Amino acid sequence: MPQSVERTYLHELNDALEGGEFRQVRHMLNHILLPVDVAHLIESSPPRARQILWNLVDQEIEGEVLQHLSDDIQAAFLSQMNTEELVAVTEGLDIDDVADVLQQLPDTVMLEVLNAMDKLDRERVEIVLSYQEDTAGGLMDTDTVTVRADITIDTALRYIRRHTELPDMTDNLLVVSRKNTFIGLLPLTTLLVSDPNVTVREVMITDVEPIPADLPDDEVALLFERHDLVSAPVVDADGKLLGRITIDDVVDVIREDADHSLMSMAGLDEDEDTFAPIWKTTRSRAIWLGINLITAFIASAVIGMFEDTIEKVVALAVLMPIVASMGGIAGTQALTLVIRGMALGHVERSNAGWLLNRELIVGVLNGILWAAVVAVAAILWFDDVVIGAIIASALIINLVVAALAGTSLPLVLKAKGIDPALAGGVLLTTITDVVGFMAFLGLATLMYG
Repeated sequence: MPQSVERTYLHELNDALEGGEFRQVRHMLNHILLPVDVAHLIESSPPRARQILWNLVDQEIEGEVLQHLSDDIQAAFLSQMNTEELVAVTEGLDIDDVADVLQQLPDTVMLEVLNAMDKLDRERVEIVLSYQEDTAGGLMDTDTVTVRADITIDTALRYIRRHTELPDMTDNLLVVSRKNTFIGLLPLTTLLVSDPNVTVREVMITDVEPIPADLPDDEVALLFERHDLVSAPVVDADGKLLGRITIDDVVDVIREDADHSLMSMAGLDEDEDTFAPIWKTTRSRAIWLGINLITAFIASAVIGMFEDTIEKVVALAVLMPIVASMGGIAGTQALTLVIRGMALGHVERSNAGWLLNRELIVGVLNGILWAAVVAVAAILWFDDVVIGAIIASALIINLVVAALAGTSLPLVLKAKGIDPALAGGVLLTTITDVVGFMAFLGLATLMYG
């Protein structure tokens, strides 16, 4: 839905809610908007209006709406349902979507829902639940169309026609052995144009690498991007076909990774609810503010070491923020570039050395350029050549250190199993502040001492 149309519907819904026109709202939610658009409107509403909107959604489409909501909002609505309602909500959903919904429930409730499900559906869901949520196995849908390699194209066509419908995003039939071992793919385009009398083995694609079930979801996304895939088979360690991953699931992974990188740099969770209650928002942000306060005290302690120098030369207090700010920006540029490169699979140990050298050279060149500019401005401002030389030297030092820290921190943090997007920004700010103040005030102490 275009953003202008979304705003119009949201405005109409708010007006109808305020006016008590619930019939109009119910009609709009259940008969005009698509489930994905209903989910978007619910997420775009404050908590009180959000609950009213959810109560007006017909039970027949609750499951479709639910699968498009963020985890926190999903969990809030699911907590209001009993086992029968939960089973009804998951009916008709793809297996991977059912697994996503169930993972929002407490273990005891999840078991109750699984036990109340059809045996075949329960077995399929349990296969997906047996894998971590952020792996290929956790992403996959077990609903596939498989054929044997020894049947003819005509037989395969007649087999397909027996289905009332094919699973969404079906671009290939999956060719398996009698033991369900994955062999290859039979594209639907090939199936439609091939001689009906030839066998599947003669026209199928065999040079396809299936995706291991334990492959991390970010690597799955890279495979889809590199090979322009619409769907891909997923196998276990023995090569047995488990299911398939489709492009719509990969798009969700890409969006979640992007949200994670963006929100983590601000110390927020990627599923942060825009309209979360005041207390919950306050609590989630307080932790990160506390961490930043600790780093700020460290920088302040460095400044305190040079209190006597600052009292003698007031200009130092005026110019201090420039050194720290320039270092912070330069470091953030390098940090963001490296984190993005790591996410795309471009940055590895083999090429990290080249990247580090490049960033150091860039840091030196930018340091010299802006050191000259700031030095001239400081000399003209305070009529003091010495302070111009001090801030120029401090700028060069801090920009070089910022480039070094911004490039190496993500690699070091990842090697230690720490999320670079989450911790990199805080550590970088601490380093550039401490080094900037130390270089600037330390040089000033030497020169004016």
